[in-house]
Amino acid sequence: MKRTAIYASLAAALFLSACNTEAESTTETTAVASEATAATGEGETYQIVQDQSNVQWHGTKVTGEHRGEIDVQSGELSVNGDQLTGGKIVIDMKTITNSDIEAEEDNQKLVGHLKSDDFFGVEKYPTATFEVTGASPIADAAAGQPNYNVEGNLTIKEKTEKVSFPATVTVDNGTVNAKADVKVDRSKFDVRYGSETFFGNLGDKAIHDEFTVSFDVTAKK
Repeated sequence: MKRTAIYASLAAALFLSACNTEAESTTETTAVASEATAATGEGETYQIVQDQSNVQWHGTKVTGEHRGEIDVQSGELSVNGDQLTGGKIVIDMKTITNSDIEAEEDNQKLVGHLKSDDFFGVEKYPTATFEVTGASPIADAAAGQPNYNVEGNLTIKEKTEKVSFPATVTVDNGTVNAKADVKVDRSKFDVRYGSETFFGNLGDKAIHDEFTVSFDVTAKK
C-alpha cells in the first residue's frame, strides 16, 4: 500500500512539473511572438512623395525583353529612429508604360496588351500593393549595398503572395529613400499570357514567368 502511494505521489509530481514547464514555454513563446509583431510598424510615418518615386519593370521572353515604368499612386514608410519598421506602397497599374519600343504604334500595342485581361486587367484591377511585414537590418552592410532584408505581401489582381528581397534604405534629415529589385513570378498572380506554366511548351512564343520590379521610393515626414 505504501509503495502504491509513493508511485502515485511521484506520478502526480511529474505531471505537475510537466504542466508548469509547458505553461512557462507557452508564455515565453507568446512573449517572443508579441515582441516580434510589435517591432513592425513602430515609429513615425513618412508619406511617399509621388513625383520623387517610381517603379520600373523588366520582363523577358525567349526572343527578347521589354522594360517600362509604373507610377506610384500613394503609400507610406514607418521608421523608428533610423530603422525601417514597416510600410505600404500602392502602384497605379493603369499607368504602365514601355520604354524600349520606339515606334509609337508598336509601343501602344504592347502597352494595351499589358493592360488587357491577358496580363494585368487594369480596368478591373487598377492598383497593386506591397505591404512590408518585416524588415531586418543586414549587419556590416557595405556603403551603397543592400542593408535590409525585407519581407512583405505583394498583391496583384487581388491575389496576395509573400515575397522577400534585399533593399537599400537610407534615413536622413526627415527623408527616407528605399530601393530594391524584386523578382516576381507572374503565374502566381494569374497572369497567364505566354506562360508555359499554364500552356505547356510554347517554343519561341514563350514569355518567362519571372519578371523584375524595381522600386525607388522617397518618403518624407
